[in-house]
Amino acid sequence: MKLRYKIGIALLVLLVAATASVAFVLSYSAPCEPAPSVAEGAQTMQAISSRCYGSPDVLEFAAVERPEPAAGQVLVKVRAASVNPLDWHFMRGAPYFMRLMSGIGAPDDTRLGVDFAGTVVDVGESVTRYQPGDEVFGGANGAFAEYVVVRESGAIALKPDNVSFEEAASVPIAAVTALQALRDKGQLEAGQKVLINGASGGVGTFAVQIAKALGAEVTGVCSTRNVEMVRSIGADHVFDYKKENYTQSERRYDLIVDMVGNHSVRENLGVLEPSGTLVVVGGGKGDWIEPLKGPLQVLLLSPFVDQEIALILARLDSGDLAMLAELMEKGEVKPVIDRRYTLEQVPEALSYSESGRARGKIIITVNQD
Repeated sequence: MKLRYKIGIALLVLLVAATASVAFVLSYSAPCEPAPSVAEGAQTMQAISSRCYGSPDVLEFAAVERPEPAAGQVLVKVRAASVNPLDWHFMRGAPYFMRLMSGIGAPDDTRLGVDFAGTVVDVGESVTRYQPGDEVFGGANGAFAEYVVVRESGAIALKPDNVSFEEAASVPIAAVTALQALRDKGQLEAGQKVLINGASGGVGTFAVQIAKALGAEVTGVCSTRNVEMVRSIGADHVFDYKKENYTQSERRYDLIVDMVGNHSVRENLGVLEPSGTLVVVGGGKGDWIEPLKGPLQVLLLSPFVDQEIALILARLDSGDLAMLAELMEKGEVKPVIDRRYTLEQVPEALSYSESGRARGKIIITVNQD
């Protein structure tokens, strides 16, 4: 055998071995460690902790040390939180490549939950925008708890008086994703035609209403049982995906926001106007390849088509939260709430979210006094 073939085979073997090693390291889940003891005399709170990757069974509802606000931070007594797919992705550490960010083997951060709404109870030095008693909402790590700390300059905004804590808690990740997909990535303008694929989900129910508020003609795509609900929140037209395929319709759209990924990028481009835009939100389910298929299609096809194709990973922003608060205050956006769970029932709430059957948002009620 020639030397170059031997070298080639050796390099291939090394590549396969390296890939297998990386795959093993990323997919390895360490056993759950026992909860650390709380310091004597420390103030405590009830919270959900995730000390290892796995199913909802690994989550622990227990007393932990209550955080205190440092300089520039606000301490919020959580009245309600909400569930997002992000929460159970971090719980499972899947897709596995996300463990490069969340922790190899076990989560680096044991806190869970992001969306919250509640009352400011304390502030750190130099905080000027908020004071105890203010009713606020926003996003911060550890929202599945009785208290959460958030930076004054972070994702936090005042809650409108005519909006409940549950409604406000449903907003941050889902509504900000919808807003940024439509306004920033989609460049949506009044009078344009937009299609929302996944119109009955958390992001989708907000996307329908925000698109209407921006003056668009909205088409929603959902299952049979959700058709009337999607119409009731403002959709001008609704496709029941169990009966008809929107990619085979004669209708054309200026913007498609796809939360589902059940049609290929090429199929979506086929019903876009020549100057239209496709915004892909998220990816498919799976631990390895499936979540990357949609993004890879976008990256590969973008240079060769006239239409715009964009991916979105929303960034929580206080300005966008304030805008959404204004839309809710005016009644132009009304959160759709499916089910409510207590803080202790977060594992059940995440199981329901993983099932994909939720309509709108899943709420966690916390402090009710």
